[in-house]
Amino acid sequence: MSKENGSVMLQEIDIADKLGFRLLTNAIVDFETLEAALRIRQQEDPQKQRSLAQILVEDFELDRDQIFEEVKNLYGFRQIRLSEEEIDDNRIAFIRKMFEPLPEYLQERMKQDKILILRYDHRNPSKLIIVAADPTNRIIPSIARALGVKKYEVCYMRYAEVQSLLERAFPLENEFLREMNDSQQLELTDEEIEEELLDEEKIESEINKSALVNLVEGMLVEAVRKGASDIHIVPKDKKTTEIAFRIDGKLQPWHIQEGIRPEALAAVVKDRSKNIDRFEREKAQDGFIQRKVDNHMIRFRVSVMPIVGRELQYKFESIVIRILDDRKVITDLDKLGFQGKAKEFFIKAISKPQGMVIVTGPTGSGKSTTLMAALNYIIRPEINVLTVEDPVEYIIPGARQLKVGTKMGFEQALRSILRHDPDVVMVGEIRDRTTAETAIKLANTGHLTFSTLHTNDAPSAVSRLYKMGIEPFLIAYAINVIIAQRLIRRLCDHCKAAIPKIDPSIPAALGMSQEEIKNTVFYRAVGCDKCNGGYKGRVAIHECLYFSRAVRKMIFRSGSEIDEEALRELGMREGMQTLRQAALERVKQGITTLEEVAKSTTDD
Repeated sequence: MSKENGSVMLQEIDIADKLGFRLLTNAIVDFETLEAALRIRQQEDPQKQRSLAQILVEDFELDRDQIFEEVKNLYGFRQIRLSEEEIDDNRIAFIRKMFEPLPEYLQERMKQDKILILRYDHRNPSKLIIVAADPTNRIIPSIARALGVKKYEVCYMRYAEVQSLLERAFPLENEFLREMNDSQQLELTDEEIEEELLDEEKIESEINKSALVNLVEGMLVEAVRKGASDIHIVPKDKKTTEIAFRIDGKLQPWHIQEGIRPEALAAVVKDRSKNIDRFEREKAQDGFIQRKVDNHMIRFRVSVMPIVGRELQYKFESIVIRILDDRKVITDLDKLGFQGKAKEFFIKAISKPQGMVIVTGPTGSGKSTTLMAALNYIIRPEINVLTVEDPVEYIIPGARQLKVGTKMGFEQALRSILRHDPDVVMVGEIRDRTTAETAIKLANTGHLTFSTLHTNDAPSAVSRLYKMGIEPFLIAYAINVIIAQRLIRRLCDHCKAAIPKIDPSIPAALGMSQEEIKNTVFYRAVGCDKCNGGYKGRVAIHECLYFSRAVRKMIFRSGSEIDEEALRELGMREGMQTLRQAALERVKQGITTLEEVAKSTTDD
């Protein structure tokens, strides 16, 4: 676009929409996006026409808070921050009291659009304060009229904060759990259980006469709402099953089902899962469930494993359900939380036309999320991106994701993609020598290749590949970067408490210098109704080993064994932070505790 055309467009946008001009001049949107959004707005029915801000957020997925901060600034709306408000039981009761008299259609719109009547103004007790994620929302005057309010002020509050208040004032009801509580539970005697250990009709009878169906459906809904990453269903004895949710990396008990055979509960889960045989109890099985929860489609990956109980005659199965909620997927590299030179190394590595990018770490450390963000960073129409995953966890717009199954195995899919003209390939996991050799071959024949590996840190990933049988010279010249990562628990901002005096030997033992200890405010986990034992959410830490010329040379010259310690020291000299160092940075930022650092990382 020429400078002259750009100047003309600026004038047109300035006249047509002040917000558009502001967003453009503040570099929040570019010319093309703004022009497309204004075109959409012009084409909409004037009676149902959305604002420019709504179109940019809903259709172009721009940062909601950033857009509406500009709306607030442009029109002079006051911002109310939830952290500065006293939200006690009386305030919640007031919010409900003002909400209940409203017509049902207004109640639904308020929940949908994130609008709440918060309180009366402290300075003017006759004026009502209404908070909204979009303070220009056209429905707000109708709310005031329905309440017969003449004086009111509309204030801006961030979307997530209004949502948090809504959830507290109007907790979502789990209809399946309600029906389960209302229904008649079936209690079995020991004699009935012993009578027919695996009589399928007996199990079917238990399912039909009990609330197990509602329990399973309610469990899926509740796990999504609580932000769990996994559901664990574990038989304890012949008529007891325990259910736990993994939240922020920790397993938490949720429900104990007594008086019902574990086989019956397992059968309900298996019945609702695709690709799982309900009557197979001797081998491991994998499948998936798909459900719409709160108007959003969620996928659940189901893993079933036969286990041994105290009484060997019972065929127990452990079930773990991974929750795949694409709303949690981070597609912006800036939000991955890279520290120090890690982001620079990572972008440099994924911007190359060929070579391998390996993300390593234990299960549940966020490897898939990092790869998703990397692919979103490089994906564009002119390149062919292929992925081979077993199973596919998240749908990646713009990529062709190969379906691995009984007719096309993982290794066959890897061989086939070489004939499918790829530019970028993602191999879900390097499992063995065959997978490693194929990935190395892709990287050495002009393809940018992404994959994951299960090792403790970045240098040990090099050793792992070597022990798989990959020659050092292939490792040295095929790999661009190895990222090791962990997720550590984040302190709750509402209840974390500073430690007035800490024994300096504790942070010193973890690697902090006396100067760092002196300049750091250390916090401890407390616990409140907004968190899980003092922690809320998790944050990533990274160890980024970039394959510079010196690193490649060291690996190339390796003899019969990779010297991990020497490799680590060289990486650190070139700007790599170890996982321990990255975690301690989070302590210095007041984000986590020394206990989390000690539990999540090892000595360098």
